[in-house]
Amino acid sequence: MREHDLATQAAVLDVFTGSGVLAVAAALAGAREVTAVDISRRAVVNARLNAALNRARIRAVRGDLFAPVDGARFDLILANPPYIPSESDRLPGRGAARAWDAGTDGRVLLDRLCHEVGPRLSPHGTVLVVQSDLADERATLESLSREGLAVEVLARRRGPLGPIVRSRARLLERRGILAPGQRTEELLVIRGTRPD
Repeated sequence: MREHDLATQAAVLDVFTGSGVLAVAAALAGAREVTAVDISRRAVVNARLNAALNRARIRAVRGDLFAPVDGARFDLILANPPYIPSESDRLPGRGAARAWDAGTDGRVLLDRLCHEVGPRLSPHGTVLVVQSDLADERATLESLSREGLAVEVLARRRGPLGPIVRSRARLLERRGILAPGQRTEELLVIRGTRPD
């Protein structure tokens, strides 16, 4: 499927949907069908509400990563997973921190996503992943490549650390994730495409 066809012909999956902004955008762009998944009940309710407010047709379901869509394949998978390094590898079971805490290296959910996404893509299907360079972009590129996807970094944007990462700056400096005094990070969009 060519990229310019995605807007009108794609079956789209938005995992880690949060507010549903990416799912709503895909629906408004004319995707054939859009499914939004999040483990948080509140996120699923927010995604449904935002879809209704924007008159966008999406199916928002609660579940862990790909479990609610087991066996389905998609032309486009959108993923903005939690990627902020946290105190522990144990992920929070509730609360707002579920939206950003991602283990001591920020990769607990990124690694799962990269390992599990390949079989969920249709031939020529694409996954777009948003992450910080603090969560090791090379690991994402290598992991998606090992799963048989052609990978590239589509976009980069450097900016100041957000408030959560800024509050953890000393911890991240001690771990070597931030250089001493570093108060910027780069956000990336990584694309992985399944061949024929």
